[in-house]
Amino acid sequence: MTHPLGTAPSKVIAVHLNYPSRARERGRAPSQPSYFLKPPSSLAGTKEALERPAGCELLGFEGEIALVIGSRAQRVPPGEAWSHVRWVTAANDAGVYDLRYADRGSNLRSKGADGFTPLGPRLLDAQELDPAGLRLRTWVNGELAQDDTTGQLLFPFNELIADLSRLVTLEPGDVILTGTPAGASVVRPGDVVEVEVTAGELSTGRLRNPVAEGPVLEPFGAMPRVDVAERAAAWGSAWMPEPALDPRLAEGLRSVAVATLSAQLRKRGLPHMSIDGVRPSRPGQEMVGVAHTLRYLPLREDLFKRHGNGFNAQKRAIEEIQPGHVLVMDARQDATAGTLGDILALRAQKRGAAGVVTDGAVRDSAAIAELGLPVYAAGAHPSVLGRRHVPWDTGIPVACGGALVQPGDLLVGDADGVVVVPPDLAEELIADCREQERQECFITEQVHAGESVDELYPLGPAWREQYEKWCEEEGADA
Repeated sequence: MTHPLGTAPSKVIAVHLNYPSRARERGRAPSQPSYFLKPPSSLAGTKEALERPAGCELLGFEGEIALVIGSRAQRVPPGEAWSHVRWVTAANDAGVYDLRYADRGSNLRSKGADGFTPLGPRLLDAQELDPAGLRLRTWVNGELAQDDTTGQLLFPFNELIADLSRLVTLEPGDVILTGTPAGASVVRPGDVVEVEVTAGELSTGRLRNPVAEGPVLEPFGAMPRVDVAERAAAWGSAWMPEPALDPRLAEGLRSVAVATLSAQLRKRGLPHMSIDGVRPSRPGQEMVGVAHTLRYLPLREDLFKRHGNGFNAQKRAIEEIQPGHVLVMDARQDATAGTLGDILALRAQKRGAAGVVTDGAVRDSAAIAELGLPVYAAGAHPSVLGRRHVPWDTGIPVACGGALVQPGDLLVGDADGVVVVPPDLAEELIADCREQERQECFITEQVHAGESVDELYPLGPAWREQYEKWCEEEGADA
């Protein structure tokens, strides 16, 4: 097979985020560019198939503008950087999100597979082009999916080259993938992806790659794995998540008290389902949602430098929230440092969070209370999390307030606190809780009338017939 560039480059460098439209889609705008490497063996040409490995679900396309270095660049200033670019062409920075968890950040397995960087079909002379005047478009099955220009990039091309060349010598033939705009999404076998870069009347032509089913991955090392967060990241703005919790089930859980749920769970041999020590940020708050988890570990200063800075697990957990999620934080019941502040609480609210539960403290507690987002915490503390906690990982079983919480568990909160509800028990719990509360309403009326609680509370055989009659009068089924 002829190499799309004639000879293989020494390296292919890709930029994570560069288009403002994509940054808005992702909910974050970096202050500096960040990069990852793709193997030269991932390069392919037009008409070559993008193969989605069998067993994978989320093959993503990303139309991009590729720069091909023409002369050696080492510590070049921004003003001279563009002179080192020989060619401009279209590219598709493809990848499978099913494997992203295994090499998060480096993207080696998810984006480095053979054929995952098609380029072409024509090379445009960079020195005849205005790097701020390029247009990038991507089509899927003939329908326009991406359309943006290079006029307002977060990091213009000359800045990328200068930044990279400070530490990494760019050799002739090296490729820089300059980021993708909004609209990148998922394709399936049978689809066709086309990417074109234009500069006025000049065009690269359409880089056209059909999508095909690839071979099964041998069971060595990481295997495909997806969750709600990866689906959201892969589909981007084209993905509309289903409600995290069926509205009918959510309404049923809202209709009963946390104390009643706790009692019914105890009857089923589950006495440790309450999250102890947490209180709502404001009176009258109620909460129902699906658990999304974040774990903090005890502070170690040397590890905090690596795990606590940048887009750490705390921030990642916020950005992974889907509508209806309750973010559950395991802070080891240590309320001597903040685990959430008002800005991240606001971001969680904007992401559609149904609430936040932490067995640590919150800071900016007054501002958080004003947001109206249900937040249950063990207390308030002015310090940042780095005083006690290292944000470690997300989407795993955690311990919060003495209760084991798995992603996907249901969380219900009211003035009494928060209880964990196993999803497979929710329907029957709602029915039994309603019956218990109906009985308690009857019992309360009798106590108001002066009756003794003996054999009345809990409801005994002596009161059963009168209770059933009361239910008929009330229009309720006993």
